[in-house]
Amino acid sequence: MSAPQSAPVAGTHPGPQLDVSGTAPIPFSRLVSVELRKTADTRAGRWLLISMAALTALVMGIQLAVVVVQDLSVGYADFMTATSFSIAILLPVLGILLLTSEWGQRTAMVTFSLEPRRPRVILAKLTVGVLLAFAAVVVALVLGAVANLLYGAFAGVSPTWDLSLLKILSFLLLQVIGILTGFALAALLLNSAAAIVVYMVYSFVFPGLFELGSNLMGWFHDLRPWIDFNAAQNPLIDASMTGEDWAHFAVSGVLWLVLPLSIGLWRVLRAEVK
Repeated sequence: MSAPQSAPVAGTHPGPQLDVSGTAPIPFSRLVSVELRKTADTRAGRWLLISMAALTALVMGIQLAVVVVQDLSVGYADFMTATSFSIAILLPVLGILLLTSEWGQRTAMVTFSLEPRRPRVILAKLTVGVLLAFAAVVVALVLGAVANLLYGAFAGVSPTWDLSLLKILSFLLLQVIGILTGFALAALLLNSAAAIVVYMVYSFVFPGLFELGSNLMGWFHDLRPWIDFNAAQNPLIDASMTGEDWAHFAVSGVLWLVLPLSIGLWRVLRAEVK
């Protein structure tokens, strides 16, 4: 009889291992495509997109009815100016949901497991935000053109196409700033409800407080242009920015956009995923 063979010592003969070192990373275009699809996958995101388009059309419809009834003279630029307010209300909320949906719907673990490099995921979300801002501008341009044509038909006049490329770029910059502002608040708070409430306070309460302080205190009147980011964006609406306006825009933008966005991104990159 042959001698019994001794059992192999544990750890001396490792089993087959899966080598994934040669696996290609997820293409950035696929990350952008997935994040773009997420904006319409949820009921909140889908209805927000629908509401944004409907609100823009409603604002233009009301403006069209008013100018026709009161026999006012308006042009393409006037219709686009009106849409800047309706889009500015909801587009930042979409920027908030781009990020907070990962934590609110508890999908962050799946997202960051499939793509552990968080900066790529965050950059994809930011890219989607900018693309959505572009899309909002395109929709506004189309609806504005339709409203301008209808105005010409109802008023019996030739439509005025007075929207310059500079005004379009200014309008686009406004929307990009809006969605980045929402994204910054989302990164800071990582909670949809809290970020939306803070955004509403920032957009509708702070301007009144700044105006009140400016009227009551002379020193604050001089300081306000450098710290009021909402007011610094007003000249962008009619593309009338001067050198001083750009200085106010840059300084206040660092305080209210760049700094919160930087702190928020730092937090997201280090936040514990549960």
